[in-house]
Amino acid sequence: QMRLVESGGGSVEVGGSLRLSCTASGNTYFIGQYIGWFRQVPGKGREVIGAIWTGDDSTYYSDFVKGRFTISQNNPANTVYLQMNGLKPEDTAMYYCAGRVGPVENPLLESVYKFWGQGTQVTVSS
Repeated sequence: QMRLVESGGGSVEVGGSLRLSCTASGNTYFIGQYIGWFRQVPGKGREVIGAIWTGDDSTYYSDFVKGRFTISQNNPANTVYLQMNGLKPEDTAMYYCAGRVGPVENPLLESVYKFWGQGTQVTVSS
C-alpha cells in the first residue's frame, strides 16, 4: 500500500507561483515508482499535468504545461514536488498526486495509477 498526502495549495494572484508537495508513505521503497500530478475542476474529469519516474528523475508533461510547471523529487524525503509558475485563473483546481509501483508504457494516463492523495486546492485570482 502507498499513502500519498498533498500539501502546499492555497490562493495566489495571477502570475504568482506555488510549490505543491506529495509525500509518500506506507511502501518500502520510494525509488521505482511513477508519481503523477493531476488536477480537476468541479464538473470536469481529471486532467493530467505530468509525472516523474523516481528511479532516474525522468519527467513527462502534458502539452499545456508549456514550461510553466516542473516536477521534481526529494528521494530521502519520499516527496515529489510540482513547481507552478506564471499561474493563470484557469489553473484554479483541486490538485492531486497519484502513484503506481513499477514501469508503465504511458505514465500520463490516469488509469495506470492505483494510489491517490486527497488533493490540495489551488485558487488563482486576478
